[in-house]
Amino acid sequence: MRVAVVGAGLGGLALAQGLRGAGIEADVFERDPGIGARFQGYRLVLNPTGFQAVRDCLPTRWHPLLDEIVVDASAEQLILDPQLNEIGRLGAGRTGIVVDRQVLRHLLLTGLTVHTGAALTGYHVLANGKVEARFARRDPATADLLVGADGVTSAVRRVLSPRTTPTDTGVRFVIGRTPLTDEFAALSTAYGSKITDGGVSLLLGAMRFRTPPKQAAEQLAPDVTLPDIGDYVRWAMILPPNGSLEDLTAQDAVLSRMEGWHPELRTLIQQADPNNSTLLSIRAVKPGDRWASGPVTLLGDAIHATSPTGGNGANTALRDAELLRRCLIEAGEGRRDLLGAVDDYERQMFEYGAEAVRSSLEKLPAFAPEAKLS
Repeated sequence: MRVAVVGAGLGGLALAQGLRGAGIEADVFERDPGIGARFQGYRLVLNPTGFQAVRDCLPTRWHPLLDEIVVDASAEQLILDPQLNEIGRLGAGRTGIVVDRQVLRHLLLTGLTVHTGAALTGYHVLANGKVEARFARRDPATADLLVGADGVTSAVRRVLSPRTTPTDTGVRFVIGRTPLTDEFAALSTAYGSKITDGGVSLLLGAMRFRTPPKQAAEQLAPDVTLPDIGDYVRWAMILPPNGSLEDLTAQDAVLSRMEGWHPELRTLIQQADPNNSTLLSIRAVKPGDRWASGPVTLLGDAIHATSPTGGNGANTALRDAELLRRCLIEAGEGRRDLLGAVDDYERQMFEYGAEAVRSSLEKLPAFAPEAKLS
């Protein structure tokens, strides 16, 4: 069996790793010109399901390294005013496993065949039941299964399920990171909390490594090379719809909305790495009607993109990867046919994926009351 995965995000890479470990050929096709073409290094919180999915997809020899590059997370989820005074609570404290996306992505990339500069232009199912994927600047690829793990703007989804389209909530957010130094010690109570002036919300999260990732890989898994990065603060400001952001850098867009805020909060943004700060839109993809069963399927944001306020986007994509991995292993071992395995995956994925989108959008108004949810 050969599987072609379109998209080198966490979900697609986890699937490819899981299949590789089971002896199933998996190639990854990524439209970016290189693996490092876009910065993808922000802090994530994985829930038990998401973390176990990663663990199940990775070779057991890397489990000690995985355990060393993650830390337990807990936060009170306070609501603070711009002077860092407590004015409320968001609810029960959030727990989970904190991991850096860039570090995890490099671990998942290890040993995989990834074709960059491979923008999918379309595909068609052949007479023998296989699928041929076509790309803009490379030869077609033939596989037993094509998996679209290519995000909100999925080229695979446009062909497979053209009526399933992204919904723009109108909300924008700016995200970035700043090295975590002693200068920001006074901000520790703000990590995991929402800081708001009633118009915009700023969210902070600390990424503290137990052992620097590069050093951890050298000690525990010499065949893995991880980025040489240190502790940092991930920050994100959620902006209301229709705000003017023209001609502003990501940092300036945030600072322009922080007049009179606590000076350490402003310094945190001023000292951020401008190359790792960016403005993004919050779009959602809700699973619609099932498409006809065949040798093409979708995974992650391509079929159920969530609002980041739900904290479940990466977790749900990783759950997809692990579920599809198990279904395909059964097909590879002859315990079921391929289309039956894919159908089983899609049936379960549609159910929990739709719930993930719903719950994430339900939390968005707490940060952006004017969000468009329909």
